[in-house]
Amino acid sequence: MTAPLTDAMVLAAGLGTRMRPITDTRPKPLVNVSGRALIDHALDRLEQAGVARAVVNVHHHADQMEAHLKTRRAPEIAVSDERARLLDSGGGVAHALPLLNGEAFFILNADTFWIDGARSNLARMAEMWDPARMDALLLVAALTSSVGFDGAGDFAFSTDGRLTRRPERQVTPFAYAGAAIMPRSAFEGWDGAPFSLNRLWTAAIERERLHGLRLDGLWLHVGDPGAITEAERAIALSAA
Repeated sequence: MTAPLTDAMVLAAGLGTRMRPITDTRPKPLVNVSGRALIDHALDRLEQAGVARAVVNVHHHADQMEAHLKTRRAPEIAVSDERARLLDSGGGVAHALPLLNGEAFFILNADTFWIDGARSNLARMAEMWDPARMDALLLVAALTSSVGFDGAGDFAFSTDGRLTRRPERQVTPFAYAGAAIMPRSAFEGWDGAPFSLNRLWTAAIERERLHGLRLDGLWLHVGDPGAITEAERAIALSAA
């Protein structure tokens, strides 16, 4: 049995270019959806799953982000400052490593969230996480149960739960839903250069150690201003 996951990294430093003009004056994680900022939807999921501490990286309109994060009671928040330089998703986690506790932790995107099914998807991920078999565990959403995503998908499942990449010019049934579990060891020895998490996931696929868990519920991808209305409509219908 692995140790409980106490910490999470929330990736919130991006420029949010697809959300312009809204992001000309505020960071994308503070865009409001159904009365709550996107970052709070992500932090709410962590709180519900019993995650005690979240490290949030900041860059674009960083002062606004820090002021907002001070209003949270739970989870406990630590800020990883990337004002000087954007480090991409993998570099952002590596830069924040001294602030993160545990041998493994959640990694969440601040611009996607979901309506859980019968149980917390993050709790399901924590139960499934097995570092003996996995270099990373990704939450993936079926395109048929997603709102606001218009891509061709990211991954397909092997019969044993491993993930493979979408072949070029093909459509696959699952998209990355913005939540992962990864070990601390994947980020140690960082050289300070920006890099994407995708680099680590590609290496995990080559070792047959990238696994996925299918999201139970409805995935809400809020990538541009038009997707806000779609997400709010889905939330209203789920509460009816």
